[in-house]
Amino acid sequence: MFNKTSKAVRLAALGTLTAGAMGVAPVAVAEVEVDASVTIANMYLWRGQDLGDGNAAISGDIVIGSGGFYGGIWGSSGDAELGTEYDLYVGYGGEVGDFSYDLSVWNYIYPSLPDETDNNSDNFGGLSEIVLTLGYGPVAFSYYDNIAGAQGYEYYTLDAVAGNFSATLGYADPEEADGQGYDDNYVHLDLGYAYNDHLSFVLSQVVDSDEEADIDTDLKFVVSYLLPLE
Repeated sequence: MFNKTSKAVRLAALGTLTAGAMGVAPVAVAEVEVDASVTIANMYLWRGQDLGDGNAAISGDIVIGSGGFYGGIWGSSGDAELGTEYDLYVGYGGEVGDFSYDLSVWNYIYPSLPDETDNNSDNFGGLSEIVLTLGYGPVAFSYYDNIAGAQGYEYYTLDAVAGNFSATLGYADPEEADGQGYDDNYVHLDLGYAYNDHLSFVLSQVVDSDEEADIDTDLKFVVSYLLPLE
């Protein structure tokens, strides 16, 4: 789960040392992993779309996890339409042999939006979704479901990793407005290469969409640099 440079914080229950001195079996020590990083990229790429309208983006995150459970906060300099963004999330994940699983809940918050904006209609952030990921070896399938805020939608991805290379096929299925004469659904393909633990590149292309939909179909090239905070 935590593939960034991490700090291990050893937490013991009060009285462990005393119990050991008395010949009683010591209380198990719980290990908590804390990850933090800052990323700089030439654009804010989100599900095949450039939310920053061509502007560079700076983001940072802090993740705390223990025993498969995790939670964190992720923040970004914002996109061109919704402004500054930060996300809160909690989840649980693990592995059984070659199989992997993860279930998380995310809340996307846009502080600069007025309360009456539709994207804030759930009274807690602009958008909430639940994410389920099932994997086998280097391949994983993810399902995203909008459960509160904004208009309804579903999103699916199929991901594969081979060494430093990765590929993501994503399908976005937003809810169309009543009487709309076209579909907003689209499919995008992202091809990535991690030069090292810090520098990575992504090519993203929408490969299928309705011509009348407001979808940016231009080829996008993303360069990002991740700096772990130790």
